[in-house]
Amino acid sequence: MARRHVWTMTSVTVAAGVLTIALANAQPQLPPAENSDPVQLGLMQGFPPAPDRIVTLQNALKFPNNRWGWHNIRQLGPTAAVWRGRGGPSPLPAAPVELDRISFADESGTSTTIADWQKKTLTDAILVLHRGRVAYERYYVGMRPEEPHALWSATKSVTGLLATLLVHEGKIDRDAKVSTYLPELADTAWGDASVQQVMDMTTGVRYREAFAPSAETGTVLLYLFSNGLVPAPANYPGPRTMFKYLETLKKDGEHGKAFSYKSVDTEVLGWIVRRVSGKRMSELLSERIWSEIGAEEDAYVWVDQAGTEVTAIGLSATLRDLARFGEMLRLGGSINGKRVLPQAVVDEIRKGGDRDKFKAGDSTPPRTGYSFHNQWWIAHDPDGSFEAHGLNSQHIHINPAAELVVVKFSSHSSESRVTHALARRAYAALAAALRDRPR
Repeated sequence: MARRHVWTMTSVTVAAGVLTIALANAQPQLPPAENSDPVQLGLMQGFPPAPDRIVTLQNALKFPNNRWGWHNIRQLGPTAAVWRGRGGPSPLPAAPVELDRISFADESGTSTTIADWQKKTLTDAILVLHRGRVAYERYYVGMRPEEPHALWSATKSVTGLLATLLVHEGKIDRDAKVSTYLPELADTAWGDASVQQVMDMTTGVRYREAFAPSAETGTVLLYLFSNGLVPAPANYPGPRTMFKYLETLKKDGEHGKAFSYKSVDTEVLGWIVRRVSGKRMSELLSERIWSEIGAEEDAYVWVDQAGTEVTAIGLSATLRDLARFGEMLRLGGSINGKRVLPQAVVDEIRKGGDRDKFKAGDSTPPRTGYSFHNQWWIAHDPDGSFEAHGLNSQHIHINPAAELVVVKFSSHSSESRVTHALARRAYAALAAALRDRPR
């Protein structure tokens, strides 16, 4: 334990002095939208770019560099392609609606508009799909429709969907111990945890999804060192691959007691999915979903130095393809008349998890009334909406009752909780504006 204490504290202290990634959790307010557009700032423009305008992995997490970085991650490090398949893209017919001036009250009761909401939350792109038709689509900060954007933790929901599918097919036993599939983790925090506890993030693991130094718990920064999304200091002696990092984490508390958000649970789930399917995550996602929904572009996923895909935060995809993905889920597993997933798989996700365990956990407020099940956020609202969320407000919002799918990319430097309440109000305003629209 003494050795673990030394390298944990040393590495986090060094990184805090070199990196600015702590902005993602430490900054409670949104940064101003003004003077942050990467095109206007000249980031990565010119042949070569000016030295102070070059974005690298070392500084991509620093605002406003992230405003260029989030839709150019594959230029910063290793990724694996998620092939779209040989078929043509499935249609996304257009039925434009003027939504910019739709007004709603923010948390303080002040009237705002859909256009102002996008500006305030530093939106990179947004697409509103209603009844399978594109009602609204916008791109900012130099983003183009064919460019994949980082999903960050919305990746977790994709991994959870694949795991739910394998449970449905009888290839994963949700009640089995993790060590049944991953004997490598028998002596770790997950040795006596069930697969379902991992899927619902109710495991007791000595880990905190926080950037602050801690001698007794793992931190998200060490996880990022292991997967390569944050370059580790040269003298860092800890694990430099993700699976090796997972093997260092020990149990802390009781499994199944309360929800606790942690990316490492999703990495364990992704490991189980690969072990059971015998396929890389990028291959399985292409085969079972991406090629089946008629994706227009390849997606891609970040890999660590051992070539292991980062299944909690590593996926990037285009706005339009995520709209197709969300529409498939809205329709219970089908798109354009083609069955992609069994209805039962979508129903399992939509039923949600234990709301008391969620309430006892670390995500309320602002997600009061929610639950977390199979890596999806379930609102338990009258419309039956469910969502995928990622750092800096990457959102896939699915509202079955309003026949609505909203995909939103952003690149501010705060966690998505900061904008969650405002986003929910915006989505409700969109649903109200569109639900009675003539067919």
